[in-house]
Amino acid sequence: MKIIIPMAGMGKRMRPHTLTIPKPLIPVAGKPIVQRLAEDIVKICNEEIEEIAFIIGDFGTEVETRLIEIAERLGAKGKIYYQTEPLGTAHAILCAEESLNGKVTVAFADTLFKADFILDETKDGIIWVHEVDDPSAFGVVKTNENGIITDFIEKPKEFISNKAIIGIYYFKDGEYLKSELQYLIDNNIIKGNEYQLTDALQNMMKNGTEFSVGKVNEWLDCGNKDATVITNRRLLINSNGDKLVADSAEITNSIINNPCYIGENVRITNCIIGPYVSIGENSIISHSIITDTIIQTNSKIKNANIDNSMIGNFVEYKGDINELSIGDFTTINYNI
Repeated sequence: MKIIIPMAGMGKRMRPHTLTIPKPLIPVAGKPIVQRLAEDIVKICNEEIEEIAFIIGDFGTEVETRLIEIAERLGAKGKIYYQTEPLGTAHAILCAEESLNGKVTVAFADTLFKADFILDETKDGIIWVHEVDDPSAFGVVKTNENGIITDFIEKPKEFISNKAIIGIYYFKDGEYLKSELQYLIDNNIIKGNEYQLTDALQNMMKNGTEFSVGKVNEWLDCGNKDATVITNRRLLINSNGDKLVADSAEITNSIINNPCYIGENVRITNCIIGPYVSIGENSIISHSIITDTIIQTNSKIKNANIDNSMIGNFVEYKGDINELSIGDFTTINYNI
């Protein structure tokens, strides 16, 4: 089995946090989004993961090294491909054409999930969905009585189905997928100036491929600041006994309302922290009340009352504003 993870997007909805780091590498509850995604897919696979291929933009060698390390920690070979133009989902996957053979799982790196099943690798293909209250904002699938997909509909204006596609797909035959993606490129089949994966899926169905529905228990979005803070909360709630507070953390005259993630060498003094707070390594927090917030590494927070916020790496913040979204290497002092 190979895992293909397209992640070349600019993450505009997550700015300013994505100005200095690709969105899939933003830590949530102590781990990068893309690492959590890869780990979750490995858990549901029956067989060994041979390779994890990451499709990226010009992110630099440090990012590439981190991605290779993520793959190797999971016992797989890491491979890097590049998408230099934003030409759509089908084009992104085809950028990894050398890895499109055998059994393949494709997972777009802005979504996480929770599931309690094992992937059935004997099926032609599986498309993971989650039932949503308002399907008009999503691509959805229609199915027959046997759970086989019969149609794909993008953002239906009238109710057709509430099974929203979450961006994770299994293909028994990666070579066949590659040929259908190449067909779109060769014949310039474009919608909205992009080559769409669903067009390839529709053609595969016409030629006899049966796509089954895979349902997840929970779909966790990391598309913007508010969604990512909610995902951080859900991951902390579902941590299942994982060690969340590093032994090297120094907590003085403070109350920690769990669940919270507190990284290595964090110092917390005269604070009330939590619930649902993640604090990255080497950060220093003092005289503050913080709830439902992600604070990344090497940041200093003082005299703050913060909720529903994201604070980046190497931030210095003093003040009492309730809700924040601050990118890396920023200094704000409201006490002046």
